[in-house]
Amino acid sequence: MPELLRMPEVATGTSEAVLSSWSVSENASVTATEVIATVETAKAVVDVEAEADGVVLRLLVAPGTQVQSGTPIALMAGPDEQVADIDAELRDLGIVADPLALEVPEAATTPEPSPLHVEVPAPVTQASGDPKRVFASPLARRQAKEAGLAVEHITGTGPNGRIVRRDVESALSTASVSPPRETVGPATSSAWTDVPHSTVRRLIASRLTESKQQAPHFYVRGTAQVDRLLEMRRELNDDAQMHISVNDLVIKAVARAHVLVPALNVTWTPDAIRSYSAVDISVAVATDDGLVTPVLRSVQGMSVSTVARSVQDFVQRAKTGRLQQQELEGGSVTITNLGMFGTEEFAAILNPPQASILAVGAAGPEPVVVDGEIHVATCMHLTLSVDHRPVDGVAAAEWMRLFISLLEHPSRILA
Repeated sequence: MPELLRMPEVATGTSEAVLSSWSVSENASVTATEVIATVETAKAVVDVEAEADGVVLRLLVAPGTQVQSGTPIALMAGPDEQVADIDAELRDLGIVADPLALEVPEAATTPEPSPLHVEVPAPVTQASGDPKRVFASPLARRQAKEAGLAVEHITGTGPNGRIVRRDVESALSTASVSPPRETVGPATSSAWTDVPHSTVRRLIASRLTESKQQAPHFYVRGTAQVDRLLEMRRELNDDAQMHISVNDLVIKAVARAHVLVPALNVTWTPDAIRSYSAVDISVAVATDDGLVTPVLRSVQGMSVSTVARSVQDFVQRAKTGRLQQQELEGGSVTITNLGMFGTEEFAAILNPPQASILAVGAAGPEPVVVDGEIHVATCMHLTLSVDHRPVDGVAAAEWMRLFISLLEHPSRILA
């Protein structure tokens, strides 16, 4: 008997995602675990796999549609199953029409085929008087409407010129979405432009608000003299094919510190403190759409060059929106580095449910006292934000002491 393939919950706590594209066509045979569709969450791309061998009888959702978890997206049959009336099978399963039927704008008067496969575009009158059809995904239409953009003024880069989400976001980045408004008082004048929240920005705001409300933060600060660390980096880069950054060495030092102080290699759950045997570290990556934190797995066993190669791969794929959802999940600690922007010191908000996040500032020359004499050393300021529920202050202080010692005696990082 044919069965419905439903949109999975592609990320914990995520109730909807955009079905970006289909990898199969109707009547195509598929094998178990074969990728049949690509789904986009706010920060990642997820492949939807076939649950068993079979045949795709009907695709129920158009590419570019935002879909709730559990919504039917395709009708599947067994490998040798014969189905004479697909529409009847859909009715028997409670699908009487496209579960995500595309809206027909009021201006559209020409009847169109079923929205199951064909999107109904709005006619736009050209100078010649002939209507021009504008094809756009439902998500793109909604985003354009919220932003006050006319879809006929947006260039589509999807299949056959279809306007998709990235086209709307591109238009927003190059033009004001609402005219500046000016309020003039007796002695004051002000103007502003409203840019609607993107999906990524809403998600970031939600998670950080949740973190500050639920996780009691405390902060441990330290300063490391990193002249020897920088010298070792120069030596490594003299012979290495892969460029090693200061952040790569910091990542390795964090992994080593977590091995030495396992009380930090934990996360908080409602019923227990979960302790990990491997050290998985999230690395903050800035993109045009917002901050993402892909996770390096088992960093304690990686070489520095492997860390560097993995981080560069994450950065490249993050900027093109090709991170996989599983690459954004897990980890007990995040590293965020603003030193490259000249920021000397800052404190970061925890990435739940992780127990800590390390904020790394810029390394610069500072006066230090050694044996009663003033010298100049290259110093780096560090702030560890910690969730006080699973981690006590003494453990965090011991971690910071050992971490600074590793940065100041960098050969131990490679041990």
